Parts: sequence; C-alpha cells; structure tokens
Amino acid sequence: MAEDKEFLPQQEQTSEDGAVRRVRTRRIPTASTDGVQATSHSVAPHSRRKRVYIVSDEDAPAPNYGSSRGLRPDQTYDSHTSNYRGHNPSSERSLYDERYQAERSSGNYSYQYNRTERTQPGQGYAQPGAKKAKKAGKGIKKAKGKKQHAFTPPPPVKYEEVVDPSQDLRLNKFLANAGVCSRREADQLIAAGEVTVNGQVVTELGSRVTRLDEVVYKGQRVSTQSKIYILLNKPKNCVTTSDDPECRKTVMDLVKGACDERIYPVGRLDRNTTGVILITNDGDLSSKLTHPSYMKKKIYHVWLDKPVAIEDMQRIAEGIELEDGEIHADAISYVNEEDLSQVGIEIHSGRNRIVRRIFEHLGYRVHKLDRVYFAGLTKKNLGRGRWRYLTEQEVNNLRMGAFE
Repeated sequence: MAEDKEFLPQQEQTSEDGAVRRVRTRRIPTASTDGVQATSHSVAPHSRRKRVYIVSDEDAPAPNYGSSRGLRPDQTYDSHTSNYRGHNPSSERSLYDERYQAERSSGNYSYQYNRTERTQPGQGYAQPGAKKAKKAGKGIKKAKGKKQHAFTPPPPVKYEEVVDPSQDLRLNKFLANAGVCSRREADQLIAAGEVTVNGQVVTELGSRVTRLDEVVYKGQRVSTQSKIYILLNKPKNCVTTSDDPECRKTVMDLVKGACDERIYPVGRLDRNTTGVILITNDGDLSSKLTHPSYMKKKIYHVWLDKPVAIEDMQRIAEGIELEDGEIHADAISYVNEEDLSQVGIEIHSGRNRIVRRIFEHLGYRVHKLDRVYFAGLTKKNLGRGRWRYLTEQEVNNLRMGAFE
C-alpha cells in the first residue's frame, strides 16, 4: 500500500440532478474487523475532510477514520461551513456512493441505526429528544447586587499623647482611663479600700493623682492606656451601649478585636437609627462632644411616611415647643425635590430622640433615620456596619474643637 499514490487521478461524477463534479479519490486500505468492511471514499478537491463511509454489514456501526463526529453512513461533514450534509438525498451538495444510490433506488436499502446516549465525542448518538448535560456551573444565576467582601480590619493607629504627665486628675477618672472600670465602679473600689496611691490606701472620694503617681489595684500597678479613636457606621438593630442586660447586639460587638483598651461609645443612637458614631477611651474628648454646653453639630437624613409640607419645614426652622422645652433646627431642606418625604436636618441639640420627637409632634412618622455627620466626622467610604480608626488630623481637629 505504501507504493500506491495517495490519490487517484481526478474524475468527473454526474449526480441524479445532472450536476457534474470533479472529485479525487483517496486510496484507503480495505480493513475488515468483525464483519465491518470499509471501502474507498471520495473527497472534493477543496476539502479533504469530506468522507462517505460505506458499510457492508448493516448491523455494525460506521467505522471512525480519525473523526470523532460519529457520522452516519449517508452523512458528510463540511469542515469549512461546519454543516452536516446528506440528510436530504436531493441536495446538490450531497455525495452518495453508487452502491448506496442503487440500493436506495431499488428499495433494498434497509440500514437502521440505534441511537445511544453519547457521553463522549464519537460514541454514538443521543436518545431522541434528549438534552445535552450542562457543564458544571452553567445555568446558575448569579445573585443580584454587589459582591460582598469580607471585612478586613484596618491597621491600628498610634496617636500622640498631648496630656501633661504632671497634671492631676480625680482618682476615679484615672482608673477609668486606665480601663479598670467605669467611674462609678471606681468610686466603689476606692470606698472599699482596694486602691493604694504611692503605698497608701486611699478611701476618700475625690482624691486626685497625677500620671507620675504609683496607683496599685489588686497588687498590680495601674497605668494609663493609649488613646483609641474608632469611627463606626452603625447599622440597624444594634444598641449603643457597652453592655446590654437583654443580650442584644451592641456597637461594641461590631468593633470587637479592634484594640485591647477599654473603649465605649460617645453619645447614643437609637436601636433603629443608623449612621456615624465615635468609640473611644478618651474621657475628656467624650465629655466635650456630648456635653450640652459644647453643642456639636449633627446632620440627619430623615425618611418620613408622607411628604413634608413647606409650612412644617418653616415651623421646625423657627422652633416648636416640646414637652422638655423649645427646639429648633439650624437648617432643614428637602433631600430630593422629587420626593418630599425625605429631608435633611441640621441640629446641635443632644436630647434623647430629638429628631424623631420633632416630626412626631407635627404628625409625621419616621421610617428611617441616618446620622451622616457628627462633629466633623462623616461616613464617607465607610460601609454600613464597618469601622475605621480616626486619622491623626481628625483627632487633632476634635481636640481643638475645629468643628462645631
């Protein structure tokens, strides 16, 4: 076989419809395996991948000469157009062997093939009407919305200490700043004689010490802690307290692991009020931000159950009388001109539930309340429930009272 040429000289073939074709015939050795006899096949000059397989045993499957497409004996595949040919016997492009055409025209052609489930290319046909199995992962709809990423805590910040070590302060405040306990609990420890200063037991409330004194509690020297300043974007269903007796979720649960120092929230937000809140162990700064005499500015975004009348906006700006005194907003405006049920209100008062009580007094119900600004701090680039450390510049601005 190696001595024969690969192709025979070109020949003309005339189909049933009278079309004349010039084809070349490839020489293929006759192979017989279990009754299967393969003969030569014709290939068009422009495509050597067109093949017609002739099988002498009608019950045997068609041989596969290097193709994994599993063609039927009466079928060809055009590699240029990726189309199967031979389904329509009258097609001009159908190529049939003379033997096959003779059997078909005489009615003696009784070749039948059984469809089988194809699990890999070249292993037969699938059952009629059967669908191909989808690849793993296909057809699964992705969840709508933004992709949620795991929160990575920011690196800690070391703040510069600006307090004079020789400046004296109350002993209970010293213990509270050191993270031992709260001021009220410190008074109880002092009265019980559990605290010594420079080797002497101190039981007098109001005693003052400096950071240079040796304060001992339970046999260990107490030293002041480094200052920590954390800004949290508080979510809903979260109470603003260090310890909740009802075991509800607190803001301290959200910043757990941020530091080893004893920290606490500055001010208070309602359980269903969201927005910025400062958490620190700086007692002096906390007093400046929450004491009514300092009047730090707060801005809220309010969603109401109905549009707010312009007359009510004017009343809030001019001042209304509540059960605990008169209150007025420093500024109030619509957030969206197309939705008059959303307003922004700027206020300095720190009274309990003051924003909600203002609108409830005028017959509105607050659906949602979000604090977007507090003493110069905003929630910019801070997702709901996320936190970060304040920068050195932000801490200095708070200490100097740069923002009202």
